Amino acid sequence: MFKADLLIFDLDGTLADTKVDIALSVNLTLREIGLPEKPDALIYSYVGSGIRALIRQAVGEEEGEQFRSAMAIFRKHYLAHCLDTTTLYPGMDGVLAHFKSKKRAVVTNKAQLYTDKLMAGLKIADRFDLILGGDNGYPLKPDPKMLFTVLEKLSADPKRAVMIGDGLHDINAARAAGIAVCAVGYGLGDPEELRRSGPDFFCETVEGLKKMFA
Repeated sequence: MFKADLLIFDLDGTLADTKVDIALSVNLTLREIGLPEKPDALIYSYVGSGIRALIRQAVGEEEGEQFRSAMAIFRKHYLAHCLDTTTLYPGMDGVLAHFKSKKRAVVTNKAQLYTDKLMAGLKIADRFDLILGGDNGYPLKPDPKMLFTVLEKLSADPKRAVMIGDGLHDINAARAAGIAVCAVGYGLGDPEELRRSGPDFFCETVEGLKKMFA
């Protein structure tokens, strides 16, 4: 059992199941700009690298008028729909309560506006000492700068910190920051791909997180 003073959580696919509302907002965007909608499962595979990457993959370009229009339209739709079906993963409330004596942070590539709305709507914002979204002037994960910022602001020892996430960008960011990483198999990432990447820990279930850290 890893002795951790600081637990850093990803948001999408780790703390909360956000995928349905994201897919709805993407397809509403595609419909509005006159492009064919995409299967929800395909859109789920786009999640995790920030809004620009999400819309680039959905629209098929990252520059130009259509891309800029899609970005603006998606922002409108997602702000309206981000809490339609999004919930904490079952058992996550208990996990956060279990670790209430530890420092806790959220580091996500999701923009701060939506991150703050979700954290408030899910009633967990007060469970965390620091919440960093992906548009605070820091590069997105897998760049480690957001993790370095959390370590500095919370005066945490890297040797006693762990990143918990469902994506390769979480694993790679943690490695670059010199902290431990726990991949989770219940989120949006491919469990076998995550295992192959060699995280320090792998947890199949939400409840299992309680037994991973002391």
